Amino acid sequence: MAQAIAVLRNGVAIADPLGVALGFLDAYSQYDAIEASPPMSFAEPDLRLANRGGARISAAQIAAILERRRAIERALRSIAPDSSLAGPMSAVPWLQLGRLFEAFADIRGVGVSKMTKALYPKRPALIPMLDSVVQAYLEEDDLGPRAPFGERALGLVRAYKRDLDRNRAALRRVRRDLARRGYGLSEVRILDLLIWSIETGA
Repeated sequence: MAQAIAVLRNGVAIADPLGVALGFLDAYSQYDAIEASPPMSFAEPDLRLANRGGARISAAQIAAILERRRAIERALRSIAPDSSLAGPMSAVPWLQLGRLFEAFADIRGVGVSKMTKALYPKRPALIPMLDSVVQAYLEEDDLGPRAPFGERALGLVRAYKRDLDRNRAALRRVRRDLARRGYGLSEVRILDLLIWSIETGA
């Protein structure tokens, strides 16, 4: 059976999305292989894990985030661990996700990139890692730094979902093919790898 083609913004087509994903996993598989802490908890090891993925969260920022731990965990408990961005729009817990993002608002030096890198392992099928590369890709949908923190982050996730939905068949096919090779990646993470392949020329 022929490999499904993924089509990103500006009409950029990826003829072999499985090959692209495998290339990234061969180089960076350690991060995706690490198991996160229990899905309803949030603690310092989660932030250390984010740093292993390139978040660069300082000791002072870790301390500031952990001061919000109760609010973060309360928001996490309101979101089912298997919540997925790949399902119907109406099934995505947008209100709860917005509350989770708002728990990180106004922490000096902690933006959408660091927050989503810390939260992705907690809800890997729901929360994309919105680092600078992915934010640049979604630039036309970015509300900008003057928008309320949670609203901006939620807007980027909504934009990410639109791209995911356009490529749903291809991403599901890649997810199944990766699973047969022992990789348990969500459609959210696979799309991230494909965006990186285009935006960085990898």
